[in-house]
Amino acid sequence: MAEKKSLDLGIDSRLYNSFRYDDARNESGWRIGTLAEACGVSRDTLRHYERKGVLKAGRSANGYRRYPAEAFARVQLVRKALAVGFTLDELGTVLRVCDRGGVPCRRVRELAAEKLLAVESRLSELSALRDELRNSLKDWDIRLAQTDPAAPAGLLEALASSNNNHVNKPLRSALSERNLKRTGVKL
Repeated sequence: MAEKKSLDLGIDSRLYNSFRYDDARNESGWRIGTLAEACGVSRDTLRHYERKGVLKAGRSANGYRRYPAEAFARVQLVRKALAVGFTLDELGTVLRVCDRGGVPCRRVRELAAEKLLAVESRLSELSALRDELRNSLKDWDIRLAQTDPAAPAGLLEALASSNNNHVNKPLRSALSERNLKRTGVKL
């Protein structure tokens, strides 16, 4: 009697892994859908990367995009650089220099230093905002304890009338138009 084969071939089967990098990688290049799936991004993202100059694609005989074999590594590099604060425009400038054989390492270092300064500044602002909120909550707890539950305690009014300018400065900074735009709040 013939031995029955299991339907579940294990974690390396297509049942668990719909995408396999080794199967999709091709020395002649990547098709857009395959590269997008391999990198965990959309096709539109890859097209956008092309427009920004961080990724290059050729065209096959039928006019379809064909990315070079090293495109996977390039997209991974771009994603990591974006995660630490680089912009696509900055990356486009730097990667074009690399692609022409240049050495933009010092510029990359300068940009990263700028990112670090911005993060440290933002952390300082957030720390001051945290302290302001802690102080406000302490004040509000006292006000609420002294106020009838049916009467207004004037919490927001107390916040607006606070005379502690060195504490309110970070609060104003944190609520600046620049920061509100990031959250979608309109002034």
